Amino acid sequence: MLVLCSLLILIARTIPWILNPSVILTKERVQKEVPTVKPIGLIVSESNEKDEQESRITTEGSSTLQTIIVVTPTYKRLTRVADFTRLANTLSHLSNLYWIVIEDGPETVPVVQKMLERTNLNFTYMAHPSPPNYPNRGWYQRTMALKYIRENYTNFMRSQNGVVYFGDDDNSYDLRLFEEYIRKVNKIGMWGVGHVAGSLVESPRVSNQKVVGFDAEWSPDRYFAIDMAGFALGLQLILESDAVFRSSCPSGTGALESCLLTDLGLNREDVEPFGFEKENEREVLVWHTKTLIPDIYEFRPSAWNWLFPKPPKTNGYFVEY
Repeated sequence: MLVLCSLLILIARTIPWILNPSVILTKERVQKEVPTVKPIGLIVSESNEKDEQESRITTEGSSTLQTIIVVTPTYKRLTRVADFTRLANTLSHLSNLYWIVIEDGPETVPVVQKMLERTNLNFTYMAHPSPPNYPNRGWYQRTMALKYIRENYTNFMRSQNGVVYFGDDDNSYDLRLFEEYIRKVNKIGMWGVGHVAGSLVESPRVSNQKVVGFDAEWSPDRYFAIDMAGFALGLQLILESDAVFRSSCPSGTGALESCLLTDLGLNREDVEPFGFEKENEREVLVWHTKTLIPDIYEFRPSAWNWLFPKPPKTNGYFVEY
């Protein structure tokens, strides 16, 4: 009986490929059909003129504040809309902020564009699918964002008085992170991040307001053993370099932060630590959270769902999956 069931499953999975051989997608075909340099469906907010940007971001005498440029890679998944909504609600409370969102896919997604428009923030939304040689999700998208900033920053900023922060769409952020830490970064600033790679808090080790090492559980021997959410870079530093997130990193595939900062010519002595005024009971202002994937009946692994897949019930609502 078990042999018969296995044979039926094999036949059911094979028939579509026989009837429609075009569903076979080879690696060579992906490389040929998916562009990896030019952004697809580039969307820039309508209020993206410098004069309008100035009036949008200047409130209560804040014209001297540095503009925060938030770079967010994103991709289609079951929890994306919920995650992105949380981040959009956070950033919409901030002034002097420009949001660059990069879709890891062949085109921009209408639901993401609508969420961006509802924030009333100035933004750029573009699509750059990851090429095969980039091992981790988000690397290539951050690289394209850095290139976009270098080529276009004069279109949305009046000067180089800005800070670049890589804010993933599934993290959790305290508003004070942006106003009390990121906004005040000159060259490079660092702080602690909660719930990272086995650590309750991963953070720089500071002595006399100087970074002398890092407290991290995962690969603590990295020169900059810090999570992506734990640092921000001065815009001028970005503009004076061509460093990007490379497709390979001598320190290992999980050490892209350390490789980028090293490629930017930075040393630990350059780092300005934030949040280390107190010896104990320091506050965490950003967490490397992960949304639990919900248990959806139609998505449960079973022979029946595998043999006879059907769309999940959405009751008339839009759901991305």
